Amino acid sequence: MAAIVGGGRGAKPGEISLAHNGVLFMDEFPEFSRAVLESLRQPIETGDVVVARANAHVRYPCKFMLIAAANPCKCGYLADPARACARVPQCGEDYLGRISGPLMDRFDLRVEVPPVGFCDLDLPASGDGSADVAARVAAARDIQSARFKDHDTLRVNADAEGALLEEIATPDSQGRALLTKVAERFGLSARGYHRVLRVARTIADLEGESDVRRPHVAEAVSYRLALSSEV
Repeated sequence: MAAIVGGGRGAKPGEISLAHNGVLFMDEFPEFSRAVLESLRQPIETGDVVVARANAHVRYPCKFMLIAAANPCKCGYLADPARACARVPQCGEDYLGRISGPLMDRFDLRVEVPPVGFCDLDLPASGDGSADVAARVAAARDIQSARFKDHDTLRVNADAEGALLEEIATPDSQGRALLTKVAERFGLSARGYHRVLRVARTIADLEGESDVRRPHVAEAVSYRLALSSEV
């Protein structure tokens, strides 16, 4: 716990504070203890953490991007009938079930990465190169910098909340209808609803679109519902 959140002698900062304004990558995410995983919830929301000890009480900044990776189950062969254990699919549900719903709700993007077959390893590279992707990201960041130029504490869409978020990310009528339908069908929380709006706004920025439209909402929703047991 102290290594991730902070603590120990002198209430030293943990990894989440050392990753302030950067990325914290946690591999084999479900293997961390429940106490460690649940301790991430409040810092993700507020961007700071209070480390309290008998001889110290310190507040550290910890505005970080959390990237987590996990196998589909404990043995890792859930999708391979020839190698999976006898507890399929319950083993996968139990394993990923170590990540609580409230914590999972804080992930904007959930992506399932299928295994790569040996025959695919020799195929030529496909898709956009890193330089092309980096250029699109830089252009989207420029758009957001211009959008928030009059807001001292805001830099990117992820920082927007409340009325400002509604102003910059409210989708068109078709997008609103889709998001309302998804929210009712899958029981999106208020946090999940607003996170979908932020992601949809960012997708529109990556495409150079001034308005958030139904395709942007649909893509944002698809990331939100990936790995969901309700799908």
